[in-house]
Amino acid sequence: MTTETRVVLVTGATRGLGRAMVSRLAEAGYTVIGCGRNRKMIEGLRAQYPKPHRFDTLDIASDCQVAEWAESVLAAGQVPDLILNNAALMNDPKPLWEINAQEMERLLDVNVGGTANIIRHFVPAMLPQKSGVIVNFSSGWGRSTAPEVAPYCATKYAIEGLTQALSQELPKGMAAVALNPGIIDTDMLRQCWADGASHYPNAERWSQTAVPFLLQLSARDNGGSVTVPM
Repeated sequence: MTTETRVVLVTGATRGLGRAMVSRLAEAGYTVIGCGRNRKMIEGLRAQYPKPHRFDTLDIASDCQVAEWAESVLAAGQVPDLILNNAALMNDPKPLWEINAQEMERLLDVNVGGTANIIRHFVPAMLPQKSGVIVNFSSGWGRSTAPEVAPYCATKYAIEGLTQALSQELPKGMAAVALNPGIIDTDMLRQCWADGASHYPNAERWSQTAVPFLLQLSARDNGGSVTVPM
């Protein structure tokens, strides 16, 4: 992917992997379209990365909010060339039977429903050009399991299946890829492993390898289930 007029959409852009990817993409000359739920952090991104970049506050679990956002972004002519469906939540570690229905539903709504909402409202604008890559962030726990993270595992296994099916629906020239970003020291990992997360690279270090890797994904990777090499 060359940088000329290339647009990259990043969900969960205000923290962790999403925030680090925004920095690397902007530094490389790409136009970044991002979203997140924290209004203050979104305002900070707007100040640091002015137009043609764009950052908006919304909850991707809301189909109505995503629909309105997509309509505005696309009306401005900013059709994504690369979608990074990064936003996700982690459950508080505990046995599945101790996790209440509200927490389970919220993970499903954000991790799976939010990904589907972004695809539903942005991919149709990408279809006529028959190019573009949709990267749905999975996890090592979307390909294996561990105790006390059953809801998160379930959502990431769903992302793997959703991505495989989507890859079979896209026209030739496009790609849907499921990405395991690897083990990174983020707030999400610390939610599970506390200080044990510090043994792994942080988001800034990860992004230096991950963003070039993501930018080289193309139609030849359609249907792939890949992992960032670290």
